[in-house]
Amino acid sequence: MDKNVQEERFTEVIKFTPPLYKQRYQFIKDLVGKYKPKKVADLGCADCTLLWMLKFCSCIEVLAGLDICENVMKEKMHRLYPLPGDYLQPAERSLTVTLHHGSVAHKDPCMLGFDLITCIELIEHLEESELEKFPEVVFGFMAPAMVVISTPNSDFNPLLPGVTPFRHPDHKFEWNRAEFQRWALNIARCYDYSVEFTGVGPPPTGMEDVGFCTQIGVFVRKYSQTSETAHSEKPTKAAYKTVFKAVYPSLKDEKYLQIAVVSEVVFTAQVIKRSLMDHLNSEHEEYTDGPVEIKSKFQHSKNCVSEDLEKLTVEKCMEPYVSGNVVYIPLTKIFSFPKVNQLCGTLEKLCKLITGKVILSSDGSAMVIDTEQKNEEE
Repeated sequence: MDKNVQEERFTEVIKFTPPLYKQRYQFIKDLVGKYKPKKVADLGCADCTLLWMLKFCSCIEVLAGLDICENVMKEKMHRLYPLPGDYLQPAERSLTVTLHHGSVAHKDPCMLGFDLITCIELIEHLEESELEKFPEVVFGFMAPAMVVISTPNSDFNPLLPGVTPFRHPDHKFEWNRAEFQRWALNIARCYDYSVEFTGVGPPPTGMEDVGFCTQIGVFVRKYSQTSETAHSEKPTKAAYKTVFKAVYPSLKDEKYLQIAVVSEVVFTAQVIKRSLMDHLNSEHEEYTDGPVEIKSKFQHSKNCVSEDLEKLTVEKCMEPYVSGNVVYIPLTKIFSFPKVNQLCGTLEKLCKLITGKVILSSDGSAMVIDTEQKNEEE
């Protein structure tokens, strides 16, 4: 039975709003929002709900999950794939999500270098032998900057009808606050971490002495990890099996950046063209001249007159102009638009990314659009 469903059965009398498991996940999400870790791993990730929530945090570039039950992960891991919108509008950050099948009692180098490791309602599911190895694997080997461990507070159990003796049939133990804090403080001393205690799921009014329904320890590494200490005596042999990997489209990948830039340039050019043609028509609305004569007059008014001097005109004319049946829009004009500027950074990069993807003038300094070409939205 799902551990969150089982827990909700026991908490029907004492209502937690939102449900207790959501409060735990929100606690992690708030922590991520505060400390902005780039690499986050969830040990005992189960149905990947926490990972799914965290993939929307813009600071995170690497997400990893580990669980001993491969089938549970596979049931919901499809939620971790990129959505169509992720391809249509790639994010500026990169994001890779990976799921591993394995035990927290084993060391694997894929879990090195993380900023935050979460263990939400995990330790109480561990056998005694696994619990003994857990501190060395997580704090000694993985050694992240921060570790968050949550576990049931058995002091709260008398308030939960039907808990005999534990909240879930797979729990091997449930500690009271003194037992958990003693265990956590010992780990902190051994591996040079500090630890603070808190929780979620407050008790009813008048029963504050029992503490939170879920107790939480937040561990922070005291020392700075150098590249030498990070990789000293670390095994290189893999112990986990990778069961899922998704690499999200990102503007850091030039392939996706080029697609985004070309799309934005074409859109911007159409906006400029429409504005130019509207201005041209409004200036000459009293005349009955045909489109070609109107365009020629507007071209003359801009002092961009000769088709024979196209190259010189494009180089010196910052503003878009019409020549014959085409509109010339200088790349400097397109680059002045904030979104294009933000995507490219430099005019040189803009030129590089759109060359061969749009029609440019003979000297490559302007984009060329047919005046008769309809806008995409028309």
